[in-house]
Amino acid sequence: MDYLEIANSIPMWIAAGLAVSLVLFQAIIFFRKSYNTGKKIGLPEEKMKSAVKSSLITSIGPSIVILTGLLSLLVTVGGPMAWMRLSFIGSVMFEMMAAGFGTEALGIKMGIDPMTNVAFANAVWTMILGSIGWIIFATLTADKMERVQTKFSRGDEALLGIISIAAMLGSFGSLVSGHLLAMNKNTIAAISGGIIMLILAPIADKKNITWLKEWALTFALFGGMIIAAVI
Repeated sequence: MDYLEIANSIPMWIAAGLAVSLVLFQAIIFFRKSYNTGKKIGLPEEKMKSAVKSSLITSIGPSIVILTGLLSLLVTVGGPMAWMRLSFIGSVMFEMMAAGFGTEALGIKMGIDPMTNVAFANAVWTMILGSIGWIIFATLTADKMERVQTKFSRGDEALLGIISIAAMLGSFGSLVSGHLLAMNKNTIAAISGGIIMLILAPIADKKNITWLKEWALTFALFGGMIIAAVI
């Protein structure tokens, strides 16, 4: 039996569907709780709807990027696994790398050598076990993060804001640093996207253009990719 027949079989779709349903269920729960909490603390309905709209628009760019990654991943590990993994993790780079490590352990280079059933199973196990660490860590420590933040900031709300922003800059900087050092089209895309964001963000803030604030990230993502493709 060819490995793609197993990878795209009905049991795989059912298993992946159950996992993705859990993600959707969590998203609905978070949305309802946050919306109800907003009402309790007196946030205007208009502001909450505006936040929902902004979040929806801001997610379009990253979602389309993930969709393109989905197309490349499903060729190697099948539709169900690609759908499930990117619904959970959302990083095609990690998934491709993990799957490659799994197959190479058996001497099979993904995309070059013919894939076997055992190599496919090894790729799937590597993808899952490679990411389970941070899922367990987040599960066990998420409720303790507030105490950690308070301890670091010593109750200073302004300092807490600085720490949060620094953490975000550090995480995004870590993600983009590899592309900047690659000195290839990835570098061009990263720099171009950054320049576009640096131009659009101040304009949106200065002139209070709401729709530009919402779409700036999407414009920067696609602008960077288009410039890299053209050059």
